[in-house]
Amino acid sequence: MKPKIYIEGFGKNLILALVKPVDYIFGPGIYVDNRHYYSAAAVEDSSACLVDTAIFKQLIRKNPDFAEDFLKRVSLQTIFNFEQMLSLTQKQMHGRIADVLFYLSEKIYDCNPFEMTITRQDLADLAGMSKESAIRILKEFKEEEILNVHGNKVDILNVKQLRQISNRG
Repeated sequence: MKPKIYIEGFGKNLILALVKPVDYIFGPGIYVDNRHYYSAAAVEDSSACLVDTAIFKQLIRKNPDFAEDFLKRVSLQTIFNFEQMLSLTQKQMHGRIADVLFYLSEKIYDCNPFEMTITRQDLADLAGMSKESAIRILKEFKEEEILNVHGNKVDILNVKQLRQISNRG
């Protein structure tokens, strides 16, 4: 299961993250105003277990190991969101696509090459750009032999060069 977590914008969405199996989908509103600040949608056949917020809060209060693990996950999510904000606001499109490719390879699919289960639109929404721009950059990376894309299979051929593009922004 890899649901996408996204914010619905003005005609466009911004994907915040993909969620790997057996992970929490929780929002910052749980302890503030019980508001959902983003949406979730499955990108593959999925199943979910919904937990009442009252039960969840009770687990936090009564189980320090669970509470500590939850705080760690919240902290990791916050750090990732900071890194994503920097990428989206300070990097050119090529650097943002490079960041998304590393995110997919290293954090979501845990391999290279990988079979992408998200659409090209989702890839663009992760990078904060139009689908056409994302496809154009993927094509450029393919022509420069940085990666190979065949259907949904993505193979990063030149990790070093792609990392340089990411670092330069």
